[in-house]
Amino acid sequence: MSIRRIEVGPRMSQAVVHGNTVYLAGQVGAPGTSVTDQTKAVLAEVDRLLAAAGSDKSKILQTIIYLSDMSTFGEMNAVWKAWIDPANPPARATSEAALAAPKYKVEFIVTAAI
Repeated sequence: MSIRRIEVGPRMSQAVVHGNTVYLAGQVGAPGTSVTDQTKAVLAEVDRLLAAAGSDKSKILQTIIYLSDMSTFGEMNAVWKAWIDPANPPARATSEAALAAPKYKVEFIVTAAI
């Protein structure tokens, strides 16, 4: 089975397609902005990368969300709820974690079908 890498960088690819599945690297929003703004930016990037892989949000299988502060869960979730395809919600987990840098407030890891 072939492997296709999208936006290959020195440390990672932004997406990897294997068979009929696409795996996205962790996506973070613009540093220094609100959780709402970072979440909107992340989900726009998810849309873009899924399209590059030949998929879309209706085919998301699983999303893992990390928040730097769980007290912002409602803020992130409001953006998610407005964005997600309500007919095809994925499996999802949300957890609090120290992200790569304090300027990041949210990170999404997405796996989707093609």
